[in-house]
Amino acid sequence: MPKSSGSSVTTRLAGEGNGPEFTAHRVRDWLENVGVKSLFIEPGSPWENGLIESFNGKLRDELLNMELFDTLLEAKILIERWKLHYNTVRLHSSLGYRPPAPEAVLTTPQHNQITT
Repeated sequence: MPKSSGSSVTTRLAGEGNGPEFTAHRVRDWLENVGVKSLFIEPGSPWENGLIESFNGKLRDELLNMELFDTLLEAKILIERWKLHYNTVRLHSSLGYRPPAPEAVLTTPQHNQITT
């Protein structure tokens, strides 16, 4: 963390995007309260935060543009379902076409069956 010259004040910074659907005013207020300055990514510069921009695009293309949520509960359920699929089933090219966290499959040993 950079320090200002001749002072013990430490400057803390946090980056954030400009997408209106992902803007969190409470987060900005909290950052300000704890002394963290926001670094805004310039509009039209998605390369400054490629991972988040890529995720936001996939979320928008694969879910948000496909659904019309009637209630908050419906939105929560469908987003959670999409998140589970995204993290455990959906193949990611950056991971060699594997899911990031595939579901674990528990197997139980077969018991010997006695026939009479």
